[in-house]
Amino acid sequence: MKKKRVLAIMHKDLVPPDSIEGLTEAEAAPFKTEYDVMAACRALGHEVRPLGIRSDLSVLGKTIEEWKPHIVFNLLEEFDGEAVMDHNVVSYLELLKLPYTGCSPRGLILARDKGLSKKILSYHRVRVPAFAVFPRHKTVKRPTRLKFPLFVKSLIEEASLGIAQASIVDDEEKLKERVAFIHDRVGTDAIAEQYIEGRELYVSVLGNRRLEIFPIWELKFTKAGNGVPLIATAKVKFDLDYQKKLGVETSEAKDLSPEVVKGILRLCKRIYRNLGLKGYARIDMRMTAAGQVYVLEANPNPQLARGEDFAEAARAVGISYERLIQRIINLGFSGAR
Repeated sequence: MKKKRVLAIMHKDLVPPDSIEGLTEAEAAPFKTEYDVMAACRALGHEVRPLGIRSDLSVLGKTIEEWKPHIVFNLLEEFDGEAVMDHNVVSYLELLKLPYTGCSPRGLILARDKGLSKKILSYHRVRVPAFAVFPRHKTVKRPTRLKFPLFVKSLIEEASLGIAQASIVDDEEKLKERVAFIHDRVGTDAIAEQYIEGRELYVSVLGNRRLEIFPIWELKFTKAGNGVPLIATAKVKFDLDYQKKLGVETSEAKDLSPEVVKGILRLCKRIYRNLGLKGYARIDMRMTAAGQVYVLEANPNPQLARGEDFAEAARAVGISYERLIQRIINLGFSGAR
C-alpha cells in the first residue's frame, strides 16, 4: 500500500494533542474522533497533518498549496459556527479537484435538512414519522394531522444538540415552549415529528456505488425505569456519569428475524442512494412492537471514534479500526462526487 499525505480537517477547537496519555476519558472525549482517526492514519503509515478551521477558508487553501496533500480526511461538521455551511467546504475541495473522504455536497445538503430528507424519502415510499417544520420568527401552528405525542428537535443540527427528555411534548403549550427553546437556544428552525415508541436501531453503511451494510446496532438503557423514554439525548451521548446511571449501551440488535434484518438492510441501501450519500453514513430508525420500521434520519457524519457504533459495527464483521479508516480513504480516492 502506497503511503499518502493525509490532511485531516476539523474544527479549530478540536485539534487533538499529540498524545492523550494521562487524560481522563471525559477530558479526551471532545476530540476523541479526531485523535483516533489521525492515530489510525499514522499506524497505517500515512503522513497526516491536522488543520483546524473556524471561519477562514484561506488557511485550507494555503495548506493545500504548500503541503500538497493527496487527500483530505474531512472531520469538519460546521463552518463559521453554521452547521449548514459544511457542504461549502467540501464544494471548495471539489473545485480544487482534490480527493476527500465522506459525503459529497449534494448528500450533505439533502441529509442535513431533516424536513427535506423526510419529504424525499416519503416520495420514495419510505415510512417516516409524520412531521411539521416550524421556522423561526413565525407563529407556531400545529397541523391537525399531527397528533401528540411529538418529538421536537433542531431541523439541521446533529449530535443530539438541543435534545432532552423535554423534547417529547404532549400538548400545545409544551410544543410552543420546546419550539421556542430550539429557536432561541439552538438558533435554528425546529421540526416536530410523531414520537415513535419502540426500539432505536442504527445501521452503518460504507461505500459509494457498491454498498456494504454492517450489522444492525441498537441503543438500550439497561438501568432505566419504564418511565424513561428511549431517546438519544445529548446527555445520553456525551455525559459519562448519566450513561452509567441509565446503563446506556449500544450493541448488535438481537431477536430480529432474518426476514426483518433483510428488509431493514435493503431499506437502508434505498435510503442511502435516494439521499445521494457517499463514503459512509449511519441510518437511524425506530421499530415498533408491531414490527413497523420508521426512518428518523440519515447521518452523513457519524461518529468515527474507536469504540463508537460505526467502528464497533464494522468490527463485528471482522474489520479492524485501522482497516476501516483505510477503506474510507480508498473510497475518497474512488470519487465522492
